Amino acid sequence: MRDMTGFLLFQVVAIPLLIFAAARDIATRLIPDEVSIAIAVAGLIGRVMTAGWADAGLSLLIGVALFLLLLPLAARGLLGGGDVKVMSAMAVGLAPHETWLFIVATVFAGGLLGVAYILGRHVVPQPRLAGQASLLRRVLVVEAWRVRRRGPLPYAVAIAVGGILVLTLLPRA
Repeated sequence: MRDMTGFLLFQVVAIPLLIFAAARDIATRLIPDEVSIAIAVAGLIGRVMTAGWADAGLSLLIGVALFLLLLPLAARGLLGGGDVKVMSAMAVGLAPHETWLFIVATVFAGGLLGVAYILGRHVVPQPRLAGQASLLRRVLVVEAWRVRRRGPLPYAVAIAVGGILVLTLLPRA
């Protein structure tokens, strides 16, 4: 049986950072670069510890290739730059087949997020802020405003769902 300490390290670092990235994307539509850097570094260390330098190098190469493939989408405004960086960083910590499953899970989660936003345009009432509204209430009001004006999706939510699913549900050998 392989040493899974490296994968555990990746899980412990990546899962909270994915949740943070999703929350930050909802609130500001920005993901700090430090999130992607930390995920990539933890992923690379984890891959070296778990699978060795050759497999870690392959994962790093796949992360770079994914970045280069997604970059044109960001340049056209179809995907945020932070989303591209977080997805690429996740690929560094995953085996090639896990990266594929991560992409598929993220795309499905993104589809559900898109449907929720389409339905939200018709369902979400126009909320009002009154006095000392909580942070959560203020974020919900702003998000409802974005939904109604057809603003961009916080795609880091889909990335977080895809990443967390792959990190927690895949069997390890």
